[in-house]
Amino acid sequence: MSGTLPPAGAMPAEGLRERKRRETRQRIAETGWRLFLANGYESTTLDVIAAEAGISRRAFFSYFKSKDDIILFWQDASWASLYADILKVSPDIPPLDAVCNVMVEHIARYPTEQMTAIDNLMRSSESLLARKHTYYMEQEQALFKTLCEVWRQPERRTALRMVAIVAIGAARLTTQTWHSQPGLRKPMAKVLLDAFESLKNEL
Repeated sequence: MSGTLPPAGAMPAEGLRERKRRETRQRIAETGWRLFLANGYESTTLDVIAAEAGISRRAFFSYFKSKDDIILFWQDASWASLYADILKVSPDIPPLDAVCNVMVEHIARYPTEQMTAIDNLMRSSESLLARKHTYYMEQEQALFKTLCEVWRQPERRTALRMVAIVAIGAARLTTQTWHSQPGLRKPMAKVLLDAFESLKNEL
């Protein structure tokens, strides 16, 4: 490919068409999420989402392939926000500590009631549950790439890969542990912090 690369951080200007498409996609995602939480995943049809978002059923498929993709849209946005915050941390902080701090901070933003609603929603879709393992593997790769942007020494790559593996593992275990709590649940951020502390103690 010929030509020169744009300066670091430079982004092409967003045209009117691209902006409208992005805004429509965002509106559909917000509408779907609101309806899922209000009425349940299975009870919310594509026709209802499309009508509430002001588009046709056919147009829906120009933005999302399925209802599952609306949920993944929000998950992707949440993970992207987390990775953006990791990129801001000082490379003087140990990577595992940095990931723990950012993950706990992000989860702490959601009250237990909201996390319960989200957890119930995620578990109501068999197809989403089937994709869960692959999705976590994708996030493991994305976290590893993010860590390599902060701690750039090539000799640290193996250790950073292990940090990514254990961090995503801690997130998975936290979700399972939090879901299985009897009675009044602890905040998920506390469960995640405990998981990281247990890991550090063993190390």
